[in-house]
Amino acid sequence: MNASPAGRAATAGRPAPVAPGGTPAEAPAGTGKSQHAYRWLRERIAGEVYAPGHRLVLGTIADELDMSVVPVREAIRRLEAEGLVTFERHVGARVSLIDDTQYRHSMETLAMLEGAATALAAPHLTAEHVAQARRVNRRLVEQLDEFDPRVFTSLNHRFHAVLFAACPNPRLLALVDAEWARLGHLRDSTFAFVPDRARESVREHEALLDLIASGASPADVERAARAHRSATLAAYLAREHPDEAPASTGATPPER
Repeated sequence: MNASPAGRAATAGRPAPVAPGGTPAEAPAGTGKSQHAYRWLRERIAGEVYAPGHRLVLGTIADELDMSVVPVREAIRRLEAEGLVTFERHVGARVSLIDDTQYRHSMETLAMLEGAATALAAPHLTAEHVAQARRVNRRLVEQLDEFDPRVFTSLNHRFHAVLFAACPNPRLLALVDAEWARLGHLRDSTFAFVPDRARESVREHEALLDLIASGASPADVERAARAHRSATLAAYLAREHPDEAPASTGATPPER
């Protein structure tokens, strides 16, 4: 799962990591201070510079970003809407604690959103897009022998970004990006819990690429992409919560 220089989603809305104690970069031209604060905070949360439970002090953050507390407050409210931040009475804003229920909901949501985005993108994918995705998948295969869950997850995000980045619906893409960021906070890597799932995942990648390359209908592509994401959730639930794991969490790819 879960990232991604291969496509638009690799860079849009994702600033370069800021090291603990580092100086934030200048706000990009054409973006407001609230947007800059949002991106900066989200990157720190995703990178666990601000770990779950960390208290977000508006004045301190504003000083670090050299801005007033107003855009920082707006950014934190936006992160709250995404579930990355929670407000506690008499305490204020904190980075949300990790919750398996939230993780399950986010994975179910991403299965639907990413499936739809990939289906809409499919007619716009060129032979070079498919070749690029296959190259990334070969790197994923190479990772299987000396498995590093974090590296695998990063490459996995890159693979999927190649496929959904061509989606012509920017609002849908923004939602997919938000769920990937949320997953990065909830779980560093699902594959750390279910490493055996990685081998099946790369095989499903190839099947999905074959489906797209064959000119399959958007409906077939969506079913395959959604089933692929849902299978990872099912594997995780079977490992961590066997009493809760559904028998099936997505449609199976069509036979061709």
